[in-house]
Amino acid sequence: MKTVLMVAEKPSLAQSIAKILSRGSMSSRKGLNGTCSVHEYSGTFSGQPVRFKMTSVCGHVMTLDFLGRYNKWDKVDPAELFSQAPTEKKEANPKLNMVKFLQVEGKGCDYIVLWLDCDKEGENICFEVLDAVLPVMSQAHGGEKTVFRARFSSITDTDICNAMARLGEPDHNEALSVDARQELDLRIGCAFTRFQTKYFQGKYGNLDSSLISFGPCQTPTLGFCVERHDRIQSFKPETYWVLQAKVITDKDRSLLLDWDRVRVFDREIAQMFLNMTKLEKEAQVEATSRKEKAKQRPLALNTVEMLRVASSSLGMGPQHAMQTAERLYTQGYISYPRTETTHYPENFDLKGPLRQQANHPYWADTVKRLLAEGINRPRKGHDAGDHPPITPMRSATEAELGGEAWRLYEYITRHFIATVSHDCRYLQSSVSFRIGPERFTCTGKTVISPGFTEIMPWQSIPLEESLPTCQRGDSLAVGEVKMLEKQTSPPDYLTEAELITLMEKHGIGTDASIPVHINNICQRNYVVVESGRRLRPTNLGIVLVHGYYKIDAELVLPTIRSAVEKQLNLIAQGRADYRQVLGHTLDVFKRKFHYFVDSIAGMDELMEVSFSPLAATGKPLSRCGKCHRFMKYIQAKPSRLHCAHCDETYSLPQNGTIKLYKELRCPLDDFELALWSSGSRGKSYPLCPYCSNHPPFRDMKKGTGCNECTHPTCQHSLSMLGIGQCVECESGVLVLDPTSGPKWRVACNRCNVVAHCFENAHRVRVSADTCSACEAALLDVDFNKAKSPLPGDSTQHTGCVFCDPIFQELVELKHAASCHPMHRGPGRRQGRGRGRGRRPAGKPGARRPKDKMSALAAYFV
Repeated sequence: MKTVLMVAEKPSLAQSIAKILSRGSMSSRKGLNGTCSVHEYSGTFSGQPVRFKMTSVCGHVMTLDFLGRYNKWDKVDPAELFSQAPTEKKEANPKLNMVKFLQVEGKGCDYIVLWLDCDKEGENICFEVLDAVLPVMSQAHGGEKTVFRARFSSITDTDICNAMARLGEPDHNEALSVDARQELDLRIGCAFTRFQTKYFQGKYGNLDSSLISFGPCQTPTLGFCVERHDRIQSFKPETYWVLQAKVITDKDRSLLLDWDRVRVFDREIAQMFLNMTKLEKEAQVEATSRKEKAKQRPLALNTVEMLRVASSSLGMGPQHAMQTAERLYTQGYISYPRTETTHYPENFDLKGPLRQQANHPYWADTVKRLLAEGINRPRKGHDAGDHPPITPMRSATEAELGGEAWRLYEYITRHFIATVSHDCRYLQSSVSFRIGPERFTCTGKTVISPGFTEIMPWQSIPLEESLPTCQRGDSLAVGEVKMLEKQTSPPDYLTEAELITLMEKHGIGTDASIPVHINNICQRNYVVVESGRRLRPTNLGIVLVHGYYKIDAELVLPTIRSAVEKQLNLIAQGRADYRQVLGHTLDVFKRKFHYFVDSIAGMDELMEVSFSPLAATGKPLSRCGKCHRFMKYIQAKPSRLHCAHCDETYSLPQNGTIKLYKELRCPLDDFELALWSSGSRGKSYPLCPYCSNHPPFRDMKKGTGCNECTHPTCQHSLSMLGIGQCVECESGVLVLDPTSGPKWRVACNRCNVVAHCFENAHRVRVSADTCSACEAALLDVDFNKAKSPLPGDSTQHTGCVFCDPIFQELVELKHAASCHPMHRGPGRRQGRGRGRGRRPAGKPGARRPKDKMSALAAYFV
């Protein structure tokens, strides 16, 4: 029997599709990577009995990156990244072992059906999957077709079964357009980002951003925000005057009239008009009108409109809204949420999704009435040729979804019902009055038929006071006429919704990437989100944009990126050559980069005004090993130490606190040690600022602390404090934290495993001896006599933290996830010990006693 491998984009999606196609009769098992499940069932394919295997990836399988030394900022000129630096596809998440997992499941399969999301990114992932699976599949005979592509827009029985019955082929051109975008963003973004980050962080201490990033889409997005800021700052309010008249309709009612001139900017002229009208006793009716008008129902919902409403009305950021919509989609509640289309195809079944809502407690009456009276065909919108508009596919309640998922689902459903409802019809009445020589008007609206506003009440016509019935020539008594002084007001900062509109208008990003670009400028500290989800640029964001305008305005204006997006779309349509577009665009930006580097002094002049130089920032912390003067600790992101005398800066570990470590010095370079800590219950370790930035040993990486230093005799090094291999990760070593007493800790020097142990011990030392069973270093522990947990009033004990039964009771593991099933083996982990030469010397074959299990390893079985 032949085998068909089917691959979806997410594990939950694979399960839903397999349930539909197998009609529930499937078996499921975990894959070797522990994240993706495999669902198997029997069926027919191309008229023959087959065995189906349905599994998934977790987004992109591969990611694009530079080779080797080109990833090292200090060793490569950023200009080389445009053309000379070779790139390669790497696994997007190495921990998932996705390529190996796909090859294991695809080995020997005869056919593959790709159920990836039906957009350009999905097409690109299709070919990533094929690159992994095709080499291990059975060879086709006689030119037999073995690769198929399923296209679908929702997780419903009908849509999934139809997709399976009409399989096509993956679109190579769309995949190439994504490859082009990835390479452009990588090369252009990295070159500019590396240069300006190194240049400005090497000069200024209070930028408060760990990365001064540039992006072909991100930077124009920031430009919109700063442009609005500049308009606000340059705004000069002007005083103007208006006339306001009030007429009496009967004893208890009056009517405010609007001045036809609206406003004037000269007080004397306004006063003249007031003098001409204030003595009049009557207002003459000059004209009346009554006209029936319609407020149109909304166009069908696409991604951009959903994101706009989520931000402006639901208070949800674009990225969070997109993630929530994707969850609703994978759970089968809505159709595919990434679409530019606002027009339903003629053959789209509108009544099917509507019937799903017929018994919903919130809108059942409206839906039933629409089904009984006949739905109104949605307005003709834009057909982008991708997916149908976002549509609710099954009913859900607030209790079922909860929180923000419900609020987004409720809006999507109400919007859909509104698109098949009738327009709102209302009667607009208008009465024109003359008071002296001046004319005034009053208008009012009366709803005739609420139409779609019944389901979208926030769009309803506001209740207004009805106008009096009057005819031309009638007179009403004037209550008062007065002059009001007002001022023009500046525009407000851009809301996320307004920014999304600008990005869509100028072609910056796609419906899927717009939320990412907005999120990036927030995370880089270029803008902050204020109340009402308004985006206020920070000093750093403002100076960057002004600097780009000063050097090369095209770096920040949307025009050049919009042109690039058009070329990428031509690649997707097969109308432009991938290599030509890539080469031409990189050549343009390479020239711009060289000009930017040569002209950086222009941006630097703006930076000098807003930010402080390194020498004037921070506070003294530790002594430099070269000049023995105090270096200053700069706490603003990225935190670092700066020696003003030597004019050198040393990077520090981020996301923690730094303090001086007992004024102890490194035996190699005489720098005073610093202590990094993530908190009272987290990790901490000493580090030498110089060694951390210039590793003295080959097996040390840049940015590491003493807990990874292999110095053979330094009392702070891994060689002296290392205990054994981490119970969670493959490469880490558990290291004693000598500063943690009396609440002692042992922490992995690579991952986030922390073991709390020997509380109230007076002293803990790592012994030169090793465990005979697992070769981990033994620990010498001295307890206070009053609080000793040792039997028989003993206060001292030496043993292995993995194997000693006394120590096992005194260890508590924190911050570790359950062990990966593929690494779990029979339930025991190899120990990693140290030889007497004080160097880590774990043996691959080291074992633990079969009749015992450590307190640490027990968490993973």
